[in-house]
Amino acid sequence: MAKLVVRSFTMSLDGFTSAPNQSLESPFGEGGLAIMDWALATRTFKKMFGKEGGTTGIDDTFAAKADEGVGATIMGRNMFGPIRGPWLNEDWKGWWGANPPYHHPVFVLSKYPRQSIPMQGGTTFHFVTEGIEVALEKAYDSAKGKDVRIGGGATVVRQYLRAGLIDELHLVITPKLLGSGERLFDGTDKVVKRYEYTEFIASEAAAHVRLVKRK
Repeated sequence: MAKLVVRSFTMSLDGFTSAPNQSLESPFGEGGLAIMDWALATRTFKKMFGKEGGTTGIDDTFAAKADEGVGATIMGRNMFGPIRGPWLNEDWKGWWGANPPYHHPVFVLSKYPRQSIPMQGGTTFHFVTEGIEVALEKAYDSAKGKDVRIGGGATVVRQYLRAGLIDELHLVITPKLLGSGERLFDGTDKVVKRYEYTEFIASEAAAHVRLVKRK
């Protein structure tokens, strides 16, 4: 049965998944990209960006499995780009260039409608204004029996947590301190009781925790 999953979702040691002041130059906010050091060093990520080399081992194994069995992705407007408010034009097509790394349908939650954007490599960005449930329904239909992954950010993950729709979370805790930003579990005190951890593995760069919904 297809599941709604969160994978390789990274947070700092003090619980932040991004830093303030996101911009074109700083997708994770000012200084926020530091929490992704564990991933950027892996062979999987270097290959994704057309580079050779990279680390192997625990971190690379989790990075390689992040999209395994996934047929569609859901993300928030801020993860798609730093633009706020109505779409003034259609020039912005994401951070990832002409060939994004998804290679399947991606559903972007937005308050403002926009035409779908077909990209190279099989990725198409669809914009959903009707809320998280409609986005999930569309994603499951497009995934054709595969899992649906929530790409982020924290606000979107929290919405699906509160709705009780997430089946599995893989969180990556890095030894970085951001000091401020957006926290994943703010306002989810009752929700997190639905989950239990089934895996905890640490590398030199990060700790990987897998949470699954209690049966």
